[in-house]
Amino acid sequence: MAKHKIAVIGVGKIAVDQHLPVIDKSRDFEVAATVSGRGVQHRDLPVFKTAAELYTAMPEVKLVAICTPPGVRHAYVREAIDAGKHVLMEKPPTPTISELDDLVAYAKKKKRILFQTWHSRYNEAVDATRKILKKNGLRTARIDWRESVRKWHPGQDWVWEPGGFGVCDPGINALSIFTKVVPFPVFVEKAHLKFPANRQTPVDVEIVFKSGEAHQPQMSAGFNWLEESGEIWTIRFETLKGDELKLEKGGTVLRINGNVTIENPSEEYEQIYAHFAKLLRKGKSEVSDAPLRLVADAFLLGARENVEEFHW
Repeated sequence: MAKHKIAVIGVGKIAVDQHLPVIDKSRDFEVAATVSGRGVQHRDLPVFKTAAELYTAMPEVKLVAICTPPGVRHAYVREAIDAGKHVLMEKPPTPTISELDDLVAYAKKKKRILFQTWHSRYNEAVDATRKILKKNGLRTARIDWRESVRKWHPGQDWVWEPGGFGVCDPGINALSIFTKVVPFPVFVEKAHLKFPANRQTPVDVEIVFKSGEAHQPQMSAGFNWLEESGEIWTIRFETLKGDELKLEKGGTVLRINGNVTIENPSEEYEQIYAHFAKLLRKGKSEVSDAPLRLVADAFLLGARENVEEFHW
């Protein structure tokens, strides 16, 4: 069967590190072109300055992966839908919930498939944790998500601008896991956000969650963007039966009571594209807004503290 031709719009670090190489080895997709304002080309394939140029020159390309910063995502997705394309979106989806709601409604109206990706959800260890918590309940949960902005967003000032999410850009990955595995709705009770004095988005966030459950499990999260010793991407759960579940390395490893039960190499983006192929065969969209809603609520409820300036 012929592969789907897909164009990648926005060729930054995540597209270069993940989307393009994963598509290259996919059995379902092949890269047809890129759209890059900086003129970044993939192999010898066509590169366009704007999406409009792509749509005019290559109308046969029916799929796009939009990997731009979230602040401009709404306009790009609408433009793609108007051009008759099915759309895969990198995370975070949009800077506001209302924009995401509009894209969902617009894709449905235009009968286009919209797939909002949350790459950290696509791990066997995450699925196993979800099943255990559904069966055995949850007493406590603690998220620790710490990494270096200098490593993962080198020189990318947009992450510090309004709509750039700050440390919640990686933190939303943890929340995508959290909202998938916890067997009941969770809400933000309070938050504390630390902003560098010269920046518009936070570098450190602490969140306390609550639920409607009668036993009120204790749940919290801490995100930090100045961790230079290595990534800490860990979520610890205690079940009502007293077992400790620990998701490590971004959700690829599961420890139960200290023993490794699942440990797999990260193939999150491979799974994203495999799932996109399934959605295309079924003719169905898939969008989850739960992680974005928790981030938005943390900003709404969060107490702000100005801290030391950040400089690259």
